[in-house]
Amino acid sequence: MYLDFYGFDERPFKLTPDPKFLYQTAVHREVLAQLLYGVQQSKGFMVFTGEIGTGKTTLLHALLKRLDERAAVAFLFNSTLSFDGLLEYILEDFGINKPTYSQAQRLFALNNFLIERRRVGQTTVIILDEAQNLDAKTLEQVRLLSNFETPNEKLLQILLVGQPELRAKLNLPELRQLKQRIALSSTVRPLLPDEIQQYIRTRLRIAKARDLGIFTDGAVARIASFSGGIPRLVNIVCDHCLVIGYADQERRISRSIVDQAIATLEEGSVPRRGARARGAVKGTYNRTLHWALATFMGLLFGTAVSLSLRPDVSYLQALARSARGLFW
Repeated sequence: MYLDFYGFDERPFKLTPDPKFLYQTAVHREVLAQLLYGVQQSKGFMVFTGEIGTGKTTLLHALLKRLDERAAVAFLFNSTLSFDGLLEYILEDFGINKPTYSQAQRLFALNNFLIERRRVGQTTVIILDEAQNLDAKTLEQVRLLSNFETPNEKLLQILLVGQPELRAKLNLPELRQLKQRIALSSTVRPLLPDEIQQYIRTRLRIAKARDLGIFTDGAVARIASFSGGIPRLVNIVCDHCLVIGYADQERRISRSIVDQAIATLEEGSVPRRGARARGAVKGTYNRTLHWALATFMGLLFGTAVSLSLRPDVSYLQALARSARGLFW
């Protein structure tokens, strides 16, 4: 819709976790380096947490891109599965020709796969996203997978990814063995206010925008205030702003456009500017005046009746016409 108008090659604020659009603060670089180190050094269990919408999945895709062919990876998104379901998904993702008779046979097939991957120099990684939703019993069974090891190293690297509630769950008494095995722990935080402008400009640059200053300083400040530094919310608001800016043929996204976008998100209505906005205001204005006039005439008529006066209808009609003249 707005690509040609703003000179983009692609939409700059898509919600998909494309690692190409990853904006790395010092914290992002540190987390990515820690996760890469943990996998390459066969640390076993790792934990990675962050609030909703802070870009955890995008960071994970950046990690996978850096691992490339050096690792076999099973990436699980469905955290509502039982352990048997998780195990079946893992084997399927690894492409293992699995026996279907018992859990023991499936575990044996996984062990053989891990040994073969290590023999050819590959690391094997399981990423469990939204891990805060896994119950304690399932997490404890996942812990047992870390028993696949040689005397020198862990054959399987397990990365638990989730919201901050995951850390609270790992503090449960029944998960103390799992917590003791966590060799590496990382957290990503929301963007700081002064990082949001660079975040927006980075995504505009990657999308090949002709002008990186499309969003004014006032617009960026309003986006920062509304989003609380959550990249997903920044993307949603910015995308709405570009739609409104295109509709109004505005080359610059001002604070007022951001306000319209936020109103759309919060209220589900699309405030418009220009003639349509004036028409909407005029309609509201007219309805208010009609109500005021009707109230005024009702009060006047009611007062006359209460005073046992007989109101002259023609006089009241003339008064109403005069009142309309004052309003319009």
